[in-house]
Amino acid sequence: MAEEKKARRPVDPNSAKYKLGKIASDAFADAIEAKKEGKPVAWVSSNFPVEIPETLGLATAYPENQAAGIAARGAGERMCEAAEADGYSNDICAYARISMAYAKLKECPEQDVAMPDVLLCCNNICNCMIKWYENLAIELNIPMILLDIPFNPDYEVSQAEIDYVSAQFWDAVHTLENLFDLKWSDERFKEVTGFSCRSSRAWLDATAQAKYTPSPFNGFDLLNHMAVMVTARGKEAAGEAMEQLLKEYKENHENGTSTYRGEEKYRVMFEGIACWPYLRATSHGLRDRGINMVTTIYADAFGFDYHSFDEMIAAYCSVPNAINLEKSRDKRIKLCKDNNVEGLLVHTNRSCKLWSGFMSEMSRQIGEACGIPVTSFDGDQADPRNFSEAQYDTRVQGLMEIMEANKEAKGE
Repeated sequence: MAEEKKARRPVDPNSAKYKLGKIASDAFADAIEAKKEGKPVAWVSSNFPVEIPETLGLATAYPENQAAGIAARGAGERMCEAAEADGYSNDICAYARISMAYAKLKECPEQDVAMPDVLLCCNNICNCMIKWYENLAIELNIPMILLDIPFNPDYEVSQAEIDYVSAQFWDAVHTLENLFDLKWSDERFKEVTGFSCRSSRAWLDATAQAKYTPSPFNGFDLLNHMAVMVTARGKEAAGEAMEQLLKEYKENHENGTSTYRGEEKYRVMFEGIACWPYLRATSHGLRDRGINMVTTIYADAFGFDYHSFDEMIAAYCSVPNAINLEKSRDKRIKLCKDNNVEGLLVHTNRSCKLWSGFMSEMSRQIGEACGIPVTSFDGDQADPRNFSEAQYDTRVQGLMEIMEANKEAKGE
């Protein structure tokens, strides 16, 4: 007889988990409703300044979030194969393949979105994003607006780069005003930036609660909750929900509780993009060994706190994939040291070239600077054909054994 599945416990509607889940799902539903009402909808890349569409009142959908949801619900392979059948190589970003497939099929029961009237693209993530959105613009015959944020080989953001991106910011605003008869409001912009910073401060403070041992949360919670930071950080509800999350994590610490189920024996940093089709396998592979993933730069990447317009632009110029190896390394070293990390688990994502390209050297430097073991496994963010559960299990087991040996050597 097949084993019966345990019924999931209902989520408390007053909890941060419930509120954040609702905000994330409402983001898709609201855009679909706006489309039905004849209002324009934008497809937006994840690190494009949300302050622009939010201030203008433009409905948005985020293809990367959609692709992650589709992959997590088991349809990544089907959608990737649909794109490949249309001529797209399986070496390009799996998010892009899913998005291109959706643009052609215009439906996917695992996660539908409203079709776009304009594309808002920002290449501070990667230059694949440009070609992805250019292809969408051609296939759908709609305009694309690009904010070019170049890779920064220097450690700090220069005033020249801030000026360059600022000019594009305002050009994007004026273009959208003209395309859809929208009107920019400085008063509304000030309100939106306040919401965005409020959300970001609470989010970054919440992720930092892993400084406590044991951590008051399971790090895989962050991979789910960060969806709100991508799609809705400029909304008042996001700030309220993130502050609720922070409050709950602080209470967990005070009460000696955690959303991590089990004894926290080891603490690791997870590096790379989540392997969405195998999120359960990757999380359980750690939990079953008493390993808690307490921090990841992937979650913090969507926190943008600033005090002026120039600081806002500089923040968008400083996301993880737009900065050099040295600054990328130092950010991760700080996370490891602040959160008492004992090991580094690296997901080398075959279709995310920029993130994974210098990961071997960067992780080596992090391991040496922090005195922690490093291990990596291969996979993909949305295509399950490129993940081996057996390989992952072997690498996690090896990492655990080294961390245990280090504890014994220290007499812990």
